Amino acid sequence: MVDPHSDTPETGITPGGTTGAFRDVLSKDHARRGKPPLHFADMTPEQRIETAQGLGLPRFRVKQLANHYYGHFDVDASEFTDFPAAKRDEAAAAFFPELIHEVTRQVADNGTTIKTLWRLFDGSHIESVLMRYPTRTTLCISSQVGCGMGCPFCATGKLGLTRNMSAGEILEQVRVAARMMRDGEVAGGPGRLSNIVFMGMGEPMGNYRSVLSAVRQISAMPPEGFGISARNITVSTVGVVPGIKKLTAEGIPVRLAVSLHAPSDELRDELVPMNRRFDTTQVLDAAHDYWLASKRRVSIEYALMRGINDQAEHARLLAKRLNHYGDNWAHVNPIPLNPIEGSRWTASKPEDEARFLEILHDAGITATLRDTRGQDIDGACGQLAAKTKEAFERRGESA
Repeated sequence: MVDPHSDTPETGITPGGTTGAFRDVLSKDHARRGKPPLHFADMTPEQRIETAQGLGLPRFRVKQLANHYYGHFDVDASEFTDFPAAKRDEAAAAFFPELIHEVTRQVADNGTTIKTLWRLFDGSHIESVLMRYPTRTTLCISSQVGCGMGCPFCATGKLGLTRNMSAGEILEQVRVAARMMRDGEVAGGPGRLSNIVFMGMGEPMGNYRSVLSAVRQISAMPPEGFGISARNITVSTVGVVPGIKKLTAEGIPVRLAVSLHAPSDELRDELVPMNRRFDTTQVLDAAHDYWLASKRRVSIEYALMRGINDQAEHARLLAKRLNHYGDNWAHVNPIPLNPIEGSRWTASKPEDEARFLEILHDAGITATLRDTRGQDIDGACGQLAAKTKEAFERRGESA
C-alpha cells in the first residue's frame, strides 16, 4: 500500500499531460485541494502498528480492526465489542476518519439500481452506482474527482479533473455497498457484492497507484481485503497506454476494459481527445498484449451515438481492426448512450443498434448490447455530480 501523504504525491496528470498533443482538462478547482485524512486502508502495515502503539494498543488490535473493516464492513466504534471500551472511539477516530458522506441517493429499476452522490472531505462530489442482477451484484465506482479526459459526450468530462482520490476514498464506496447488500438494503433481500467496475468518475490509469492499491485490497481475503475475486474486477481506461502496460506487468487477473468509441483515428480524435496522444493502433496493440499476458478477453466499450459512430461502415471497420490480431481476444460492449441533458450527443436508433451488432457477429466478433441501467434517474456517470456543482455555483458556493 502507498502512503498518500508521502513526499512524492501522484498528480493525476496522465503521461503526456504536460507535453505532447494531449493535456488533461483541469477543473478550476484543480490543485487547490488538500489531501484526505489518512485512513486505515491507506496505511502500510507499519503505519497501522505505529498508530496503534501511539494509542497504547498492542499489535494484535490492528488485526481486530482489519477484521471489522474488511470482514464485517464496520467502522462504527460501538460495534467493536471485542475492543477495549475505553479505546473504541479513539481508535475509530485514528483509523477510520469519515472519507465519504452520503448526500443523496436515487433509486431505479424497481429498487435494484441505487445511485449515490457522495461528498468528500473537501466538499468535492463523486458518484457510485450499485446494480443488482439475477446472478450478480455489481458496483460501479469512481477513482477521481471529475475527469481530465475531456470526452465531449461524457457528463464527468464536462467537470474537468479536480484531484485524484485516495485508495481509502475508493474503498469506502466498496465497503458501504457490501454492507448494504449484506443488510438487505437493495431490493431482493440480503446478498453479496460480487463485482466491481472502475467505470465511474475519472480515468483509473490517471490515478494508477491508488487504483492498484484498491484492487489489491478489494481482492485480498479478509482480514487483508474484501475477498472479491480479482477476476470479478474490471479496470477501464480511455486508452492510457503506459497504464495498460503497467497493469499487464502486475499479473493480477482483473479484466481490462478499453473505452474505444470509434474505429478510426479521425473520428476518435474528436470523441476521445486522449487519442491524440495514444492513437487507436497503440491502444489496441497494448490491449491485445494484455490478452496475451493474462488470457482474459478485453472488453471494448463502445458508446453508440446517433449518426456519429453507429453506422454500418463503423461496425465493419471495428470488426476489421479487432480481427487484425487473429484471435478471439476481445468482447465488444456496444452501449446505448445515456445522453446528457441538452447535449447534441444522443442515443442511436434501435434499428442502427441491431445492425451494428449483426455486422460484428457476422464478422465473428463476440458482442453484447450493454444493459442500460438507471434511465429514469441521472443515469449517466457524472450527471448527478454535475447538477450538484451547478446548483452550488448558482448560489455562489464552492462545491
